Amino acid sequence: MCVGVTKLAFGALIFLTLNTVWYTIDARKVDVKKFLVWGPGLKGNFRVPAKYFFIQIVDSGGNNFTDSIGEKPFAITYYQSSGARTRIWSQTLDRHDGSYIVRYKIYGSYDDIMIAIEYKGQHIAKSPYKMEGPIYQETCNCPSSLDDWLEAMQCPASYRQIKQDLSIFRSVDMEEVSRQAVERFNQRGSHSLCHYVIKDNKIYRKTYGQHVGFKMFMDAILLSLTRKVRLPDLELFVNLGDWPLEKRRVSEDPLPLFSWCGSEDTRDIIMPTYDVTDSTLEIMGRVSLELLSVQANTGPVWENKSSVAFWRGRDSRKERLELVRMSRRHPDIIDAKLTNMFFFKHEDDLGELVKHISFFDFFKYKYQINIDGTVAAYRFPYLLGGDTLVLKQDSNYYEHFYKDLKPYKHYVPFKRNLSDLLEKIQWAKDHDKEAKQIALNGQQFVRNHLMANDLFCYHVVLFREYAKLLVRPPKVLEDMELVPMPSDHESVCNCRTKVGAMMGVVHLILNC
Repeated sequence: MCVGVTKLAFGALIFLTLNTVWYTIDARKVDVKKFLVWGPGLKGNFRVPAKYFFIQIVDSGGNNFTDSIGEKPFAITYYQSSGARTRIWSQTLDRHDGSYIVRYKIYGSYDDIMIAIEYKGQHIAKSPYKMEGPIYQETCNCPSSLDDWLEAMQCPASYRQIKQDLSIFRSVDMEEVSRQAVERFNQRGSHSLCHYVIKDNKIYRKTYGQHVGFKMFMDAILLSLTRKVRLPDLELFVNLGDWPLEKRRVSEDPLPLFSWCGSEDTRDIIMPTYDVTDSTLEIMGRVSLELLSVQANTGPVWENKSSVAFWRGRDSRKERLELVRMSRRHPDIIDAKLTNMFFFKHEDDLGELVKHISFFDFFKYKYQINIDGTVAAYRFPYLLGGDTLVLKQDSNYYEHFYKDLKPYKHYVPFKRNLSDLLEKIQWAKDHDKEAKQIALNGQQFVRNHLMANDLFCYHVVLFREYAKLLVRPPKVLEDMELVPMPSDHESVCNCRTKVGAMMGVVHLILNC
């Protein structure tokens, strides 16, 4: 029985009944208790730089909304169960498909955190949610045991790419690897390597080569990991350059070199790229382009996007030049322009260089062309995360997740020499429904496989499996330097571990 009806903004009505509160939004009846709230950011022991969870709008019949109900429709409050305040920075991102991302950064250490989520003054789903502690901010150096961390993060036992990369090594003798790696690749101006040792969860390194600045990316992920989990002792060589290095065949005893990009004719062990890893570490910080923000900036709805294939970039591969020439011949089909020239001579038929535009503006176009640069184009995961169809060049190079993708399910392939690119664009135009579904599948792949927990899990599982191959305990060399843990005097980190808790129990028993 209705006891009241109130008019709300943007055409919504609220109905108060004896048993529940429900609304109409755009003429659809919704019960806020049927909204869906899920995600790893509702768990206290889920440690990433910024926690996140998801909200799905559902009507009273159990059907998901597929469009936005407003940019920031929820009031979200964080507090401790004791009533004490928390220091938390929170953002709500509208995915424009009836779902929302809530991401937040924690400042301090807490025994628990309550999360209250309200829509028009009413708690949704099972709000408020309670996260059990201990809960730490990103800068707290409070590592869990390896097994506890893997369980808390729900990491898989292994990954297809890891199994393939490590399968060629029966064992690893780092004394011999070190001797050969330095002998073969310590060439000033040609290659850059970093020799890492992780011992007792401390990081040591020595660099080889001239251009070693990219060690900062490897340092950053290792420091972030060791603050969260006790890694096994391990020793490894990381390639700091673009190109994978180890070209020996399996029968020729290749060296276990770690790289950010692989190729079909090399044997490097592949990690997530420094680009996607750095954007994950710096989320809600100094970077604006990362895989959560992409999902909230996908441009117009599919039907309102331009039906032109889009590309911007520098001249780091000759096929990019051919793409620009093709665009100038077919401007109604392809919009491809160069932003920088570094590798090749600027010929007149390439047109004028253009200014950079926001990556989010790419998604005004239905079709995105992904074409290799010096190696694999590291923009690929960001393109997949947008609401657009990715046309991907057949390539000898790959990132850590490529083997889990399927052509015509997650992207549309085209030949390396671009000879069938126009044909593939026309196919997409003629099969708009299928193209839209492939774009959605690509988005879903990113949401399921390339979030922060996936990238952290991949690193840790890779290091755990690799450490099993070492034939001798890692040794810190005299000329290695310690990678210091960054100091943060504003952090409040009251570390609590199982070991510390057990020692407290023992102390209590001994004094009884």
